[in-house]
Amino acid sequence: MEMGRAIHSRLMKAITEGRFVFTGEVEPLKTANAEDIVRAAEALRDWTVACNVTDNPRARAYMSSIAAAHIMQIRTGVEAVCQMTVRDRNRIALQSDLLGAAALGIRNVLTMSGDHTTLGDNPQAMPVYDIDTAQFVRMVRGIVDEGRDLAGNRIAGKVGLHVGITGNPNAEPLEMEIMKIEKKVALGAEFMQTQATFDIERAKGFLREMGRLKIPVLLGIFPCKSYATAEHLRRSVPGITVPDEFVEQMKMADAEPDRSRQRDRIDGVNIEFFSSMIRELRKTEQLAGMHVMTIGYERIVRSLSENA
Repeated sequence: MEMGRAIHSRLMKAITEGRFVFTGEVEPLKTANAEDIVRAAEALRDWTVACNVTDNPRARAYMSSIAAAHIMQIRTGVEAVCQMTVRDRNRIALQSDLLGAAALGIRNVLTMSGDHTTLGDNPQAMPVYDIDTAQFVRMVRGIVDEGRDLAGNRIAGKVGLHVGITGNPNAEPLEMEIMKIEKKVALGAEFMQTQATFDIERAKGFLREMGRLKIPVLLGIFPCKSYATAEHLRRSVPGITVPDEFVEQMKMADAEPDRSRQRDRIDGVNIEFFSSMIRELRKTEQLAGMHVMTIGYERIVRSLSENA
């Protein structure tokens, strides 16, 4: 983070102080009822410094990430990392939403492209992509640092936001991914959360590159709450390589007939694999923490935090 830049959030305060942090994730659904979000955030509250609130993931029309982030913060005290995609909004709407988010007390924004609309539940929707994520980072920095929107128009008063970006340690070729990240860092990105990875050596290589760019990284991991989840990741999610040994251990745990012991064995497989991974990666200077993708599996974060 640039020297002298103001700190507006608990997340950025923890990162700048050198604390190893955990962030979690909650997902608003196609409902106006926020109780599931509140319950998930409460389960994560004592073990994370902040929680991502997803923005229409997989291009599905869900509750607004800004509204859900505000409700989560007010009702649980958990700080939000509000995801915002360029898929659904032009620059006017993005700037409007940034100001609204700041007015509601949201202090961290994660800039994202978003899955294409043809993959979602309203495939006839027209994608926007008026600006790309690099321009989105520049937009946030202009609003926060200069008090001006992307067209140079003056914004009244101070806006306190931190801007994050995503990265993909699994990208092929990795050089292209590094080039895109480097551009966003130069434009003022303050932290990064990555796509999920199971590969320690690939993660180490990625983190070495990020050390050169001087951006704190929260590495994404995806504990699997069932064998079916692990198998789906292995077979159906491009770019993620799930180790065969992990999948086989999940299969054996899932075969346990007693539901209570099955749950404990599944937890044990995840704790052993990811705690070992975290301890090894903590030796890498640029790793600021872990982003644990925990939708529906919030209980695992406590164990990972304690064991790591």
